[in-house]
Parts: sequence; structure tokens; C-alpha cells
Amino acid sequence: MGKRRILIVDDDREQQQALGLRLRASGYETVFACDCIQAIAAARKTQPDLVLLDIGLPGGDGHLVLERLKSMTGICAIPVVVLSAKDPAGHRERAFQAGAVAYFQKPADNTELLASIRDALGEPMQDSEVA
Repeated sequence: MGKRRILIVDDDREQQQALGLRLRASGYETVFACDCIQAIAAARKTQPDLVLLDIGLPGGDGHLVLERLKSMTGICAIPVVVLSAKDPAGHRERAFQAGAVAYFQKPADNTELLASIRDALGEPMQDSEVA
């Protein structure tokens, strides 16, 4: 099996690059989208193994993307991990109700975020992630 592909949806280019660097260093392939339309198109085109989704996006919001992804045949089973700078009050519950498998407040702890991604993908924890 090839590298697992993660779609990073975030309108902050620095955040995209930082997450991409960390994920590639952990053995993942990364693809990027910076708004709602690109996110849905990229999910359809690239068929990622997981989506790392920001809530605050231009052209709608991450909740809309999450709801659309979870309603689309062929990609509805892709796990979605939400990573957002927005106040979690209301957003966290809404994300879980729409089908997110995890919710992290920015800045997220790298070890916890990676452990959550591995868990969502059904991958074993790395020795460095066991506390």
C-alpha cells in the first residue's frame, strides 16, 4: 500500500505548509485546498484517506464542507479531523454531529493531532507517540 493521502483544508498558507511539513515527515502524502469549493473538488479528485479541516474558510465555512463531504457517495466514509482557531463553543458539537472524528483547537499539540490522525486511519501508534 502506498502513502496515505491527507487533504489539508485551511485558508492560511503558513498553516497549510506547517501541517504539510509535519505530516510528510510522518510518512503521509499531502494535498491542499484553501476554500470550500476547492475542498470539495479536491476531495472528489484526490480521494484522500483523511481530511484535516479548518472551520473558518472563505466561501462558506468548514461545517458546510463537512456536511457536504458526509453526504456524498464515494467520499462520505473519509474521516474528517477538524482543526480550528474558532472558539469551540458550539463548533465542536456541531462538527461531531456532522460526522467529524476529532476536533482540535489551534494551535494543536502535534503529538495529539498525529495520534488522532493515526487512530482515524486505523494505524498503530508510533513508539514516540506513546506517553
